[in-house]
Amino acid sequence: MTRRVPEVEAGYRPGCTAREEARPAEWFGGPARMGTPPRPLHRRRFLTITAAALGAPMAAAATTVSWRGSALGAVASITLGGTGRAAAAETFAAVAAEVDRLEDIFSLYRPTSALSRLNRDGRIDAPPPELVMLLELCDALHRVTGGAFDPTVQPVWRALAEGRSPEAAKRAVGWDGVEVTPKRITLTRPGMALTLNGIAQGEITDRVAALLVARGYRDVLVDMGEIAAGGTRAGAPWRVDVAAPDGRVLRRLRLSDRALAVSATAGTVLGPDAMAGHILDPRPGGSGPAHRLVAVSAPRAAVADGLSTGCCLLTAPLAARAVAGCAGARLEELY
Repeated sequence: MTRRVPEVEAGYRPGCTAREEARPAEWFGGPARMGTPPRPLHRRRFLTITAAALGAPMAAAATTVSWRGSALGAVASITLGGTGRAAAAETFAAVAAEVDRLEDIFSLYRPTSALSRLNRDGRIDAPPPELVMLLELCDALHRVTGGAFDPTVQPVWRALAEGRSPEAAKRAVGWDGVEVTPKRITLTRPGMALTLNGIAQGEITDRVAALLVARGYRDVLVDMGEIAAGGTRAGAPWRVDVAAPDGRVLRRLRLSDRALAVSATAGTVLGPDAMAGHILDPRPGGSGPAHRLVAVSAPRAAVADGLSTGCCLLTAPLAARAVAGCAGARLEELY
């Protein structure tokens, strides 16, 4: 793969860290849009954002405004501190437009997205720079995790999701078959396809957080599938609970100017017998998931997202080594 220096190795610009209203863990249950009933825990929804920061005065609620929507098919939300509803309306419209723009690049389910066109045609000329940059980050994460993080696993995922044997699809897997330059992205192996489901929500989280910072917001909580917390709420860090699949709180974190991602191997099950978790081992002879859940924090949500995905397949020592290889990242929970 043609490479430029990946930002994960040099340390990325600080991501934003945030906190918002209390909700049960199952509120983050699946790809529902606002107004639909909550669904059971689905995919990687194992974060609960508890109410205002500890000790925050009630008056803070008067200057806190929230937005609800969706990103890549999952529930998304933003909380802004220190502003009023009227002032935030234009910002939330800009956020919705940015999410829509990014879905046109990263979504597997929009047939005209850049990713869908790449998977269909095996190449894309003049690719969006956002896609080039994210694939360069994928390359760095693939290397730092020893190949455990690998977006080329998509053909195997699809075979299992359709109830087919994955054996033929495995021949299309391999990150060495991806060529990336600013002018062209090429999938060189027959039948190859990419999924960015293990990193795109983190990337969208980062870009929405950057949009808010550019508009002058300091105290923000962004949840586009992964969490970025910026500043504080009423002077205290935002609080996030990492929950086990059964709902038990495994770890309580207080975040400020930091991002957090959680991956759970049984968040979605695949295959005709519904026994395969959705985080698949792309490595030849790989032994599959080593943990039920991994939580990683980092300055950038995309880095935390990719690391939490890859580390699900690594032993504890190897996961710790992978996280240590990314500037500012921290392994918060293995379960």
